[in-house]
Amino acid sequence: MTHIKRLFCRTVLMGLLAMSLPALAGVVLVAHTGVGKIDLLTAQRIYTGKVIQVAGVSVAPVNLAVGQGARQRFLSDYLQQNDDTYLAYWTVRRYVGKGSPPRDLANAAEVIAYIQSTPGAIAYLDEADVPSSMSIILRK
Repeated sequence: MTHIKRLFCRTVLMGLLAMSLPALAGVVLVAHTGVGKIDLLTAQRIYTGKVIQVAGVSVAPVNLAVGQGARQRFLSDYLQQNDDTYLAYWTVRRYVGKGSPPRDLANAAEVIAYIQSTPGAIAYLDEADVPSSMSIILRK
């Protein structure tokens, strides 16, 4: 088989594989049913402790544990930070008496349980992990 034919076959095969794989879902923000849709700036302010209420509802944000892929994508895509800068930000805020960071939960199942049982709860998940009964409040 000539080099051109091999290259053509490889390209066709890669295209077929790409079409058969599901698209990677992005990270979305989800919330308890009492929390309405929010914009990116509000999400940033919630996760940096600068907003504690949305439309009169006290919010209770949570994070996934350090090292989780969705956490890293959320910090990068929504807050333009990484774990080190985010943790450093909260270390300083806590030291000067400006609050504590959102609680860390171990995995998507814990986040879903927390959201469903806690009024005002807000979190992020891979969109593929979001149950159909859960409200997505922000998609970037």
